[in-house]
Amino acid sequence: MEHPGWAAVDDASYRLSGIELFGDLNDSDLASLAKECRWRRYDADQQIIQHQDETTDVYFIASGRVRVTVYSQSGKEVSFRDLDAGKSIGELSAVDGAPRSANVLALTDTLLTSMPASRFLGLLTEHPEISTKMMVYLAGLVRKLSDRVVEFSVLAVKNRIHAELLRLARDHGVTGNSAIISPVPTHAVIASRVSTHRERVTRELNELARDGIIERRRDELVILDVGRLAHLVKTGTEVWPVFPSATA
Repeated sequence: MEHPGWAAVDDASYRLSGIELFGDLNDSDLASLAKECRWRRYDADQQIIQHQDETTDVYFIASGRVRVTVYSQSGKEVSFRDLDAGKSIGELSAVDGAPRSANVLALTDTLLTSMPASRFLGLLTEHPEISTKMMVYLAGLVRKLSDRVVEFSVLAVKNRIHAELLRLARDHGVTGNSAIISPVPTHAVIASRVSTHRERVTRELNELARDGIIERRRDELVILDVGRLAHLVKTGTEVWPVFPSATA
């Protein structure tokens, strides 16, 4: 019997074409794949994946936005990253069969499609272009985690905040020497990513604004001088370049 949350979706193959991993598939392959996928809608704040759960399905975000987190034994939230439409989640458990490494929560109303781990692994074998994209994605994930290890080892709190803002700027795209971050993570979310408290983030962002490095505009955070922000990270550590990636 189907899960009551599963949903019927019109133009399923068209929606799959918006998934980054499937961008190179032709219409015939997308139509065939769509028949093997199951769709489900999640409300904002609804949990999608639970840490240490033993499920292994892979999910693909057709619309909406999700957050990847874990919680300490004391209940402190550690936020890793937010993912938008087009991204995938749950690949690690599909690959190694181990329990889920994090929680995944819907930040907005979200539409996901999923497939069993066995089908996902078969897809990687059948389509080398998908396999290559997945390897590039996993390599990037390892590098980002390596960068965070270095940051926590050598940077003071204020410089970890600078590094997180610089990462967000690069993720959203730098044009010239500026970047627009939208949507803007809350101060509490930034704090959880750099292991500090919300008030410390607020103070540091206010100082950056006074120095003309950032500016808040409604629902956007504008990095006015990416170069100066990068310099603040550099001067906080002897490690260079910024975000060196300990893994070669």
